[in-house]
Amino acid sequence: MKLDITKIANVILYMLDENVTQLNDRKLSILFFLMDYSHQKATGEKLFGEEYIKDKRNPEPSVLSEIFDIIANGEDLEEDDERLFLIQELLDYLDIEIHTHDKFIELRFIKMEEEFDETLFDKEEMKTIKKIVEKYKDESPRKVANACFKLDEVRDTKLNEIII
Repeated sequence: MKLDITKIANVILYMLDENVTQLNDRKLSILFFLMDYSHQKATGEKLFGEEYIKDKRNPEPSVLSEIFDIIANGEDLEEDDERLFLIQELLDYLDIEIHTHDKFIELRFIKMEEEFDETLFDKEEMKTIKKIVEKYKDESPRKVANACFKLDEVRDTKLNEIII
């Protein structure tokens, strides 16, 4: 697994500092896709090392979605499961509230003592992060998801196939 959970946690902290509205697991997943997509277009590299699969509603990060599902459903993992390490690392940086609705479970993120560490990111990475957060900070998860489907690569990718 090449997912950089430390960068992910820090970008969540950055979004909390920037008062991104309606920041739940779905909006986060879509924003991470847009950041990775934008950064890869500009530099040839992804920010987080995640792989994104085309879903009916939005691009899904393969590992991060799995982690969010485990947290939302309170699944127990074996001590040597790598996903447990990723979850513990994420929880070192922030707290996660589980909100159960009629048709879905939503995760919301809460800042604790940790502060955003800009030194984890180079100049180009910060440029990408700031650009995407500024553009979508006040948009609903649905509007952000709709923005993904304006991208040719997303539209051209078959359902359940890898976008990037």
